[in-house]
Amino acid sequence: MSSAQDPFYIVKEEIQESIDKLQSTFHHWENTTDTGEQAHLTKEILASCESIEWQVDELDKAIGVASRDPSWYGIDEVELEKRRRWTSTARTQVGNVKKAVLSGREANGIGTTSASGMRRELMRLPNSHQTDRSNQYTAAQDNDDFIQSESDRQMLLIKQQDDELDELSASVQRIGGVGLTIHDELLAQEKIIDDLGMEMDSTSNRLDFVQKKVAMVMKKAGAKGQIMMILFLLALFIILFVLVFFT
Repeated sequence: MSSAQDPFYIVKEEIQESIDKLQSTFHHWENTTDTGEQAHLTKEILASCESIEWQVDELDKAIGVASRDPSWYGIDEVELEKRRRWTSTARTQVGNVKKAVLSGREANGIGTTSASGMRRELMRLPNSHQTDRSNQYTAAQDNDDFIQSESDRQMLLIKQQDDELDELSASVQRIGGVGLTIHDELLAQEKIIDDLGMEMDSTSNRLDFVQKKVAMVMKKAGAKGQIMMILFLLALFIILFVLVFFT
């Protein structure tokens, strides 16, 4: 990210302009001899100091956030240290001006109690620049929170989809296992049916053979032989019947 696009340098330039204006006002404050004008400049300088200090503090917070993951923001540790040095220098410049103005005011007969009261009054003074800055920072923070919330929601949806895909994959594997089991069972049943068919064919062939033999014997025996065979079978049946039921 170029310096022209980096928000740090945009804010830095604005703060630097405020510091330059503050120093110019401070030099004017040092050279003026008009008590009324000096008092007005004192209020203006203290208000500017408060505003600049707040901006520098916010910039420090942004640097702290960037230091957690510098690669995400496209910067390195050298750049972070450079930015920290600049904010430290800016805070020192503003602090020196503020200290000099407060010391000069006390030297001119303004007591500590009055100085504290004036500082409280200055803290209550409306500062449109500071308010705008606060609104911008709040909007940016809300935007960051929204982006983070959307990012978390997207990550949660992706995780849920991954879990559902894992469950679907497990179900497909189970169904595949059941299908293989059914396939093996069908093959086994087909083999049994084939064996049964072969046995039936073999039995049918043997029965045909026996029928042909019986027919051949009956043909050779003639009518008298057939009668004798019937009588023999009848006698055999009676003997077996008696043996089974009467012994």
